[in-house]
Amino acid sequence: MPAGRPEFGDYQANGIMGAAKRMRTNPRELAAKVLDDLELDDIADSIEIAGPGFLNIRLKPSFLSEQLTDSPLLEIEESAKRVVVDYSSPNLAKEMHVGHLRSTVIGDAVARTLELAGHVVIRQNHIGDWGTAFGRLLAFLDDIGDKALQDAELRNIEALYVEASQKFESDSAFADRSRAMVLALQAHEPNAIAKWEHFMALAQEHMSDVYSRLDISLQPQDTRGESAYNAAIGPMIEDLQKKDNVLVESDGALCIFMPQFKNKDGEIQPMIVRKSDGGYLYHTTDLAALRYRQQTLFADRVLYFTDARQILHFEMLFAASRLAGIVSSDVMLEHHPFGKILGDDGKPFKSRSGENILLRDLIDEAIERANALIHQKNPYLDEEQRHTIAQTIAIGAVKYADLSKNRLHDYTFNWDEMLAFDGNTAPYLQYAYARIAGIFEKGNIDITQCTASPRLDLEVERQLAVYLLRFQEVVEQVVTDAKPHYLCSFLYELTVRFMRFYEQCPILSEEPSIKDGRLTLCRRTAETLNTGLGALGIKVLERM
Repeated sequence: MPAGRPEFGDYQANGIMGAAKRMRTNPRELAAKVLDDLELDDIADSIEIAGPGFLNIRLKPSFLSEQLTDSPLLEIEESAKRVVVDYSSPNLAKEMHVGHLRSTVIGDAVARTLELAGHVVIRQNHIGDWGTAFGRLLAFLDDIGDKALQDAELRNIEALYVEASQKFESDSAFADRSRAMVLALQAHEPNAIAKWEHFMALAQEHMSDVYSRLDISLQPQDTRGESAYNAAIGPMIEDLQKKDNVLVESDGALCIFMPQFKNKDGEIQPMIVRKSDGGYLYHTTDLAALRYRQQTLFADRVLYFTDARQILHFEMLFAASRLAGIVSSDVMLEHHPFGKILGDDGKPFKSRSGENILLRDLIDEAIERANALIHQKNPYLDEEQRHTIAQTIAIGAVKYADLSKNRLHDYTFNWDEMLAFDGNTAPYLQYAYARIAGIFEKGNIDITQCTASPRLDLEVERQLAVYLLRFQEVVEQVVTDAKPHYLCSFLYELTVRFMRFYEQCPILSEEPSIKDGRLTLCRRTAETLNTGLGALGIKVLERM
């Protein structure tokens, strides 16, 4: 593992202590034996035993230089997997709001990183386009007339959905008609389907616009919502009924009982697959989706990105899919939850009026703030240039503010922090890339031709070289743990090291033997920043 402090070396091997404990021997004595047998003369400058049995390894400058010039930025995974990544997944009865941001940007960053590592990624946007929410909405549209639907934009539809939900709670007859409309949808009755399809067209257009503005890699063909599995549910249930000890009838409903899931009274909590009225729940749809992902998409690994409130649902879903034989044991099923976005008051981030902040409004405000900031820093840019730069900075800042936090934790949304040009922010990394681009522009140098071996005479050069060569291990860590903040931390620390190098080491004014090697360090840093930020879904700028 990387050493915690540079003065201790570049890497630290600490497995000897665990091995010594199992062997019941002295760890320092075992470390000495390991050291005697090690053959790292062509790689390591020094290897020292430290503490109770650590090995501190300092790499040779010649080895670092060789790796920087001869090795690719990233070794592609040879045993590539087919990975289904389920993310974003908005409920299309509503406009996309800030609550959809984390699933969208985290899922997209992980999908891009998996592809960067050489895996085959199949994006799946499991949108909410079916079920009770749409039964309420379509029943309400019946009450107010078809013209309301024909004239509606999505933002009007959301207001109608709020009214429909209120009526559902207060009017039992309306609630019954809403449930009947759900069954009509499931039965594909023409009138219900026609209204539903018209609404879907409005919602899909809005969703695609938000993805485009946020530079999210989801495409229309990646959308496979709850409705896509309706026809497959009946045959799936028939198959499950043929299996022993899977489906159990309880009060007219078909359920899967798993003893590991109990309520607070110690009673087994069933997963309902079909309700007593014949309707289906999202458990059923998710089982059908897993079946599709196993049998049609041939997934080796399935990743879900939703908020932490869904943890129990996915635990039950995965257990049920194994019990029912829907997913084979060699397919990896992973739920990757995330925390909430908070406001300054420590509560879920909302507008001053207490409403959910719409993503289109959030994007508009980010661009407006970035535009003002760029005008302040560089008032001589023309309006078109400033808008292009502001757009790139704004979207990068919003994404990075989320991705740089451990997804398991809540984080506080703060405009000033995310748009700052110093600290662990996207603008800081984008500025570093633009500064490197400026070096090559000023020297009229083709960056692709800079392949000379750096001498690494100074410690600040050496530290930059060591860090550049850690890109591979960080990408692999993100692929394994689905935590983009590892990559963010790496890119930030890399940028800090580059800035130290830039401040202490002249480049263009040096003699060729030194200049050419330092230009190689600049090129490799630029490539790493561009590739790493690209894996996060963030663009770089040649000029800021």
